[in-house]
Amino acid sequence: MYQQVTVRSQTSLSLKPLLESAIRGELKTLQYGLKRTEQRLAEFEKVYEMSTTEFKERFETGELEEKLDFIDWWGEIKMLALLQARKQALEGAQVG
Repeated sequence: MYQQVTVRSQTSLSLKPLLESAIRGELKTLQYGLKRTEQRLAEFEKVYEMSTTEFKERFETGELEEKLDFIDWWGEIKMLALLQARKQALEGAQVG
């Protein structure tokens, strides 16, 4: 899906370099968040000796109890998906 956004400003300063810089900065922040989330997922996998995929399947079917660690693990899975979607959206952005 293609989206276009119009930005208006009352300054003579060119916004294009500022917007490009903001996007690069956000991509760096997202990359850090992805790395940290992936580390947290790896920690859960090590502690519970199962992959995140296996955990997700077992948690969704109710096979696993709802303890705090599992709720945190589930939250990290959701965070990973959100961060990946945001990163993908910004990677394809062009400021014109």
